[in-house]
Amino acid sequence: MPVEIERKFLVASDAWRAAIVASERLRDGLIGELDGSKVRVRCGETRSTLAVKGPRIGAQRMEFEYEIPPSDAQAMLVALCGERRLEKTRHDVVHAGDLWRVDVYEGRLAGLVLAEIELSHEGQAFERPDWLGPEVTHDPRFGKRSLFRWSFDSRRPFVLAEFLAAVAGAEQSE
Repeated sequence: MPVEIERKFLVASDAWRAAIVASERLRDGLIGELDGSKVRVRCGETRSTLAVKGPRIGAQRMEFEYEIPPSDAQAMLVALCGERRLEKTRHDVVHAGDLWRVDVYEGRLAGLVLAEIELSHEGQAFERPDWLGPEVTHDPRFGKRSLFRWSFDSRRPFVLAEFLAAVAGAEQSE
């Protein structure tokens, strides 16, 4: 059974840019969600995929991802996702031999930068780069479902500074 194990962090500085080894613009669309599971379509520059992801248990979840024709992915984005879409540039960054994915969001989420690392097991050790900010793996506000909602809900303006201040305030009160 395919399992994805990843940890996600806010990015605190632009120092990661010096270690970029590849970049790709991505468009993601949320097709549906139910009980913590979701179906996502992704249009990239080199490939398009359909992913079914189960609910997160710790830092892991089941993930089934299939390559699909770009024309199908584009049709799904338009016909099935409506405004539940995100645009970002994903940068592959190598630090201490580990591959980090740094996502720089665009549109209504402009200014949000998240980094993630995929692990082979939950207890896997890795060297934390200096440019990482706080970990948000278990913070539902930084999950894709929440980000999809922020990206299309015009009644909830996304102001990065206010969003991050609310997150910091919540952490201090815990």
